[in-house]
Amino acid sequence: MRDAYHEELDGLSDKLVEMTRLVRSAMARSSTALLDADLRLAEEVISADKHVNKLEAEIEATVFDLMARQQPVASDLRTLITALRMSGDLERMGDLAVHIAKTARRRHPESAIPPELQATVLEMGQIAERMIAKAGSVIASQDVAMGLELDTDDDQMDRLHRKLFDSLLSPRWTHGVEPAVDISLAGRYFERFADHAVHVAEDVVYLVTGQRPEEIADLVN
Repeated sequence: MRDAYHEELDGLSDKLVEMTRLVRSAMARSSTALLDADLRLAEEVISADKHVNKLEAEIEATVFDLMARQQPVASDLRTLITALRMSGDLERMGDLAVHIAKTARRRHPESAIPPELQATVLEMGQIAERMIAKAGSVIASQDVAMGLELDTDDDQMDRLHRKLFDSLLSPRWTHGVEPAVDISLAGRYFERFADHAVHVAEDVVYLVTGQRPEEIADLVN
């Protein structure tokens, strides 16, 4: 019975890693759709989000079932709680990729991103992909050091987000209000995507150490 229980616990990790894979694919495709005005890719992202939602529902059902049947304590309880939190973050990351895809669809057949901002948005998409890939590796390996690295990655995203806003607020902006709103929202989606990746990594750090990253930093300092 206990072997089956621990297999179910391990299965939660496998499903979380699969969620990161799906979310990474969604972000890659939605970023390309946004930059290239690729309607087909945008529709694929929107349609595929149901797979992310399905995995989140499966994880939630497993967690509640195990809590009811096994009454876990200590590290097992921490595993279940963090799995629930991480699945929620990953599901929201999938939603953010969908929002980006819908922005691309709304602006089609034009690109939502003017030429002078393409490089910035491309880099934001690349950082988002790297962060979710790293979050998946952190879940699979429970590597605390790697988990702590995502804060630095998030700083890069925040820098680009500020750069995007500076361009929108510049007197040199000539593309009007509606494109500015779309770009502002897209920038926010990328920034929030990165924040959720950090949250996932922080939950793994807590799972392994029983401490939040800021508590570990206080001990080091």
